Amino acid sequence: MTAISSAPFSPEEIAAEGLKLEEYEEIVRRLGRHPNKAELGMFGVMWSEHCCYKNSRPLLKQFPTTGPRILVGPGENAGVVDLGDGLRLAFKIESHNHPSAIEPFQGAATGVGGILRDIFTMGARPIAVLNSLRFGSLEDAKTQRLFSGVVAGIAHYGNCVGVPTVGGEVYFDPAYSGNPLVNVMALGLMETPDIVKSGASGMGNPVLYVGSTTGRDGMGGASFASAELSDESVDDRPAVQVGDPFLEKSLIEACLEAFKTGAVVAAQDMGAAGITCSTSEMAAKGGVGIEFDLDKIPVREAGMVPYEYLLSESQERMLFVAHKGREQELIDIFQRWGLHAVVAGTVITEPIVRILFQGEVAAEIPATALAENTPLYHRKLLAEPPEYVRKAWEWTPDSLPESTVSGIEIQGRLHSWNDILLTLLNTPTIASKRWVYRQYDHQVQNNTVMLPGGADASVIRLRPQQEEDKERVLSNQGGVAATVDCNPRYVYLDPYEGAKAVVAEAARNLSCVGAEPLAVTDNLNFGSPEKPVGYWQLSEACRGLAEGCQELATPVTGGNVSLYNETLDSQGNPQPIYPTPVVGMVGLIPDLTKICGQAWQAETDVIYLLGELSSDATLGGSEYLATIHNTIAGKPPRVNFELERRVQQLCREGIRQGWVHSAHDCAEGGIAVALAECCIAGNLGAEIQLELPVNNSQRWDEVLFGEGGARIVVSVASEQQETWETLLKEQLGNYWQKLGKVEKSETSLRVLTTDNQTLIRVSIEEMSDRYLNAIERRLTIHNATTNS
Repeated sequence: MTAISSAPFSPEEIAAEGLKLEEYEEIVRRLGRHPNKAELGMFGVMWSEHCCYKNSRPLLKQFPTTGPRILVGPGENAGVVDLGDGLRLAFKIESHNHPSAIEPFQGAATGVGGILRDIFTMGARPIAVLNSLRFGSLEDAKTQRLFSGVVAGIAHYGNCVGVPTVGGEVYFDPAYSGNPLVNVMALGLMETPDIVKSGASGMGNPVLYVGSTTGRDGMGGASFASAELSDESVDDRPAVQVGDPFLEKSLIEACLEAFKTGAVVAAQDMGAAGITCSTSEMAAKGGVGIEFDLDKIPVREAGMVPYEYLLSESQERMLFVAHKGREQELIDIFQRWGLHAVVAGTVITEPIVRILFQGEVAAEIPATALAENTPLYHRKLLAEPPEYVRKAWEWTPDSLPESTVSGIEIQGRLHSWNDILLTLLNTPTIASKRWVYRQYDHQVQNNTVMLPGGADASVIRLRPQQEEDKERVLSNQGGVAATVDCNPRYVYLDPYEGAKAVVAEAARNLSCVGAEPLAVTDNLNFGSPEKPVGYWQLSEACRGLAEGCQELATPVTGGNVSLYNETLDSQGNPQPIYPTPVVGMVGLIPDLTKICGQAWQAETDVIYLLGELSSDATLGGSEYLATIHNTIAGKPPRVNFELERRVQQLCREGIRQGWVHSAHDCAEGGIAVALAECCIAGNLGAEIQLELPVNNSQRWDEVLFGEGGARIVVSVASEQQETWETLLKEQLGNYWQKLGKVEKSETSLRVLTTDNQTLIRVSIEEMSDRYLNAIERRLTIHNATTNS
């Protein structure tokens, strides 16, 4: 007789917990008996992809995770890096995709709250938040509702809790219509002398539940996050948590005060899987057990049963292990901040999680069975790229209409390069995100040096958090830079090369503000790994990320995996998102007086391109190809890491020497869009000269709008031109080009050929109108239509 045939649960009940039938049989084998309802729920959430990474863990092992500045790598609540001068930075990225698709405001808000808890659980004070967002077409009414709700949720929680939202990225593509992505990254400076870890220890030590009350909200959120979205997913609204940012602010202060007493042995946020996850992970990491009494837990709803206690994901809750005899000291701190704090359990020798309820054992499971010795799936990799990729790679620019100095003819109409540039600037993915960041308080705490929209990365002033450091004058006023990046179209067309490009672009963005890239946290957003194409995308992207981080010396300190990002249509057919491995990267700025943004600074400054203008640029996977020609095809840009290192190093050196006045990465839309963005940001014009390669094999649209790595547009003071060009020749050889100069009297962007034929001439006013108002204009039109 099989375990299934004698099970007290039907196959449907087992599947409802997110478990496969063979996984249920493994549970029975490990327990030596059938689980009860509460235990089944505990296995369901802890064996979900969201908690145990059963499909991705083998792939994550290839990531580089060590380095001279790495203090804490993967496995804890957040990574920690050494910034020097006694300063240590904790940082992490997490996703809240599925909850945000169902209830965008609370889904996004609690995503912010969750990542902040990961930071201050380590003993660090949160100093900044960034976000990486993906939505469907902004012309769609549903997308507009999701987009507005997510932004409002992020703004609400971040603004109320008092942590600045300093930067991020937003992409719009039909691939995300049913499954938006909400990835949130947080940074914090260590405020406690010791980094707080999560492994329980000390037999007989008390286990404290602290923070808010427990209710039925967020039930089974981890399992919900590990399944495809469908038309019925709206019924899972209870799986979306509800947050209270004001309570979280009190929790931050109470936790940091408690950690400073030295009475806390270990701490763990109650995030996904709530009490189940925190008890089992703390026990497993410490090689001990925890006995936990649910009757001691403060609740907000009556009549709750063990299954509900254990799977609740009510927000703003933590679990502490305290030194025996010092528990009242901690309880007093939390009560003074208006928070609950109760002794609800004990550290025990036997390595199990034992849950008590109404005087009886409600659940008893080996801790490692829940938190470490979980299922692991080694899936077979496709022997060759899937059909959609092979077909996409067959595309060449030869299939496009002929392009000339005047423009390109599409469907019988000549589109000038002016028209093309303005269309791209009006594309929501490229356009200014000011409608978004104006809702965020990005200057609270008064440490935001570079405001959103002003540069390729966010810059935050470093102020010591530990009391003994506050009296000490740092050797110089330094800062930290942060960015989140991913071009998902590149990854869709070539996961390996696309993922390498993600790492390269993140490092390039940091270099553009003068920061030395240090380390990475990643958020892997993919479809189902159970499908051959989905697993191939995930595997190849991980290989690319690993290589990119190795090449650029940016170890991975942790992150998040979010799979099953698929929408089941009415016929039950899964529609996956583009593979989206988001990289959050942090960098160190030695001197905050030596940074720069993307705006032109002064008339007569000389404009240069670091890197190659044409030979590395491609239209494959470009915004131009997608927007103007409605084509997603071609091979995306290939990464040249040797050139990347040289270009980025030279950019940083130029900024630190004070020669480089502005720096901007050439990304979506190519060099034409990069130049336009510099003009708009500085409200200064520019006159540029571009040339086709000698062999004339390249097209003008490739030169203007082709995309490629290792390319940065910089402006340099004219009096430094000779010194700068000497350095360019020494460091880059022929991999640079003088483009033109900044002009105050010329209130437009003029792009000419070397024989002075005009390619582009567009006023700053016209470019600004398209670029700054693209998103708001679409939302206004929708609201006007809805209200009419």
